[in-house]
Amino acid sequence: MIEEKKKVQQINIELDPDVSSGEYANFVVVTHSPAEFVMDFTRILPGVPKAKVHSRIIMAPQHAKAFMNAMQDNIRKFEYKNGEIKMSNREEGFSAFGVKPPTDKLPN
Repeated sequence: MIEEKKKVQQINIELDPDVSSGEYANFVVVTHSPAEFVMDFTRILPGVPKAKVHSRIIMAPQHAKAFMNAMQDNIRKFEYKNGEIKMSNREEGFSAFGVKPPTDKLPN
Protein backbone atom coordinates (compact mmCIF):
# COMPACT_ATOMS: atom_id res chain seq x y z
CA MET A 1 0.00 0.00 0.00
CA ILE A 2 1.42 3.35 -1.02
CA GLU A 3 1.02 6.15 1.50
CA GLU A 4 -0.05 9.43 -0.10
CA LYS A 5 1.50 12.59 1.24
CA LYS A 6 -1.02 15.21 2.26
CA LYS A 7 -0.47 18.55 0.59
CA VAL A 8 -0.35 21.24 3.25
CA GLN A 9 -0.66 24.80 2.05
CA GLN A 10 1.38 27.36 3.97
CA ILE A 11 -0.21 30.77 4.31
CA ASN A 12 1.83 33.87 5.04
CA ILE A 13 -0.15 36.23 7.25
CA GLU A 14 0.67 39.93 7.13
CA LEU A 15 -0.08 42.14 10.13
CA ASP A 16 -0.30 45.83 9.27
CA PRO A 17 1.01 48.24 11.93
CA ASP A 18 -2.37 50.00 12.24
CA VAL A 19 -4.03 46.66 13.05
CA SER A 20 -1.26 45.17 15.21
CA SER A 21 -2.31 46.93 18.42
CA GLY A 22 -5.66 45.15 18.27
CA GLU A 23 -9.15 46.25 19.19
CA TYR A 24 -10.40 45.69 22.74
CA ALA A 25 -13.85 44.10 23.07
CA ASN A 26 -15.64 42.87 26.17
CA PHE A 27 -18.94 42.01 24.53
CA VAL A 28 -19.92 40.24 21.32
CA VAL A 29 -23.33 39.74 19.74
CA VAL A 30 -23.51 36.64 17.55
CA THR A 31 -26.26 36.16 14.98
CA HIS A 32 -26.56 33.75 12.09
CA SER A 33 -28.38 32.91 8.90
CA PRO A 34 -28.29 29.64 6.96
CA ALA A 35 -25.24 30.96 5.08
CA GLU A 36 -23.16 32.82 7.66
CA PHE A 37 -22.37 33.73 11.25
CA VAL A 38 -22.04 37.42 12.12
CA MET A 39 -20.06 38.52 15.18
CA ASP A 40 -20.28 42.16 16.25
CA PHE A 41 -17.55 43.06 18.75
CA THR A 42 -18.04 46.05 21.06
CA ARG A 43 -17.01 47.56 24.37
CA ILE A 44 -19.47 47.94 27.23
CA LEU A 45 -18.41 50.79 29.52
CA PRO A 46 -19.90 51.69 32.93
CA GLY A 47 -22.41 54.52 32.72
CA VAL A 48 -22.54 54.46 28.91
CA PRO A 49 -25.95 53.17 27.76
CA LYS A 50 -24.93 52.76 24.12
CA ALA A 51 -22.19 50.50 22.73
CA LYS A 52 -20.69 51.02 19.29
CA VAL A 53 -19.72 48.03 17.15
CA HIS A 54 -15.96 48.31 16.57
CA SER A 55 -15.51 45.22 14.45
CA ARG A 56 -17.85 42.93 12.53
CA ILE A 57 -16.60 39.49 11.53
CA ILE A 58 -18.64 37.40 9.08
CA MET A 59 -17.84 33.70 8.66
CA ALA A 60 -19.22 30.72 6.79
CA PRO A 61 -20.69 28.11 9.19
CA GLN A 62 -17.71 25.79 8.64
CA HIS A 63 -15.24 28.56 9.49
CA ALA A 64 -17.28 29.56 12.55
CA LYS A 65 -17.12 25.98 13.82
CA ALA A 66 -13.37 25.80 13.15
CA PHE A 67 -13.00 29.11 15.05
CA MET A 68 -15.01 27.69 17.97
CA ASN A 69 -12.78 24.59 18.05
CA ALA A 70 -9.64 26.76 17.99
CA MET A 71 -11.00 28.88 20.86
CA GLN A 72 -11.88 25.78 22.91
CA ASP A 73 -8.39 24.36 22.34
CA ASN A 74 -6.75 27.63 23.35
CA ILE A 75 -8.96 28.01 26.44
CA ARG A 76 -7.99 24.47 27.53
CA LYS A 77 -4.30 25.33 27.10
CA PHE A 78 -4.72 28.66 28.94
CA GLU A 79 -6.54 27.01 31.87
CA TYR A 80 -3.94 24.25 32.06
CA LYS A 81 -1.22 26.90 32.58
CA ASN A 82 -3.19 29.55 34.49
CA GLY A 83 -6.10 27.81 36.22
CA GLU A 84 -9.79 27.80 35.48
CA ILE A 85 -11.34 30.94 34.05
CA LYS A 86 -14.07 31.90 36.52
CA MET A 87 -17.37 33.19 35.15
CA SER A 88 -19.57 35.45 37.25
CA ASN A 89 -23.03 34.29 38.31
CA ARG A 90 -25.58 35.29 35.73
CA GLU A 91 -29.31 35.54 35.48
CA GLU A 92 -31.31 33.73 32.82
CA GLY A 93 -30.89 35.43 29.43
CA PHE A 94 -28.04 37.69 30.49
CA SER A 95 -24.42 37.54 29.48
CA ALA A 96 -21.63 36.92 31.94
CA PHE A 97 -21.22 40.71 32.13
CA GLY A 98 -24.80 41.38 33.26
CA VAL A 99 -25.74 42.96 29.95
CA LYS A 100 -28.62 41.81 27.81
CA PRO A 101 -28.41 42.42 24.04
CA PRO A 102 -31.46 44.03 22.42
CA THR A 103 -34.10 41.52 21.33
CA ASP A 104 -36.04 43.81 19.03
CA LYS A 105 -33.26 45.15 16.83
CA LEU A 106 -29.73 43.85 16.24
CA PRO A 107 -27.13 45.86 14.30
CA ASN A 108 -27.18 43.61 11.24
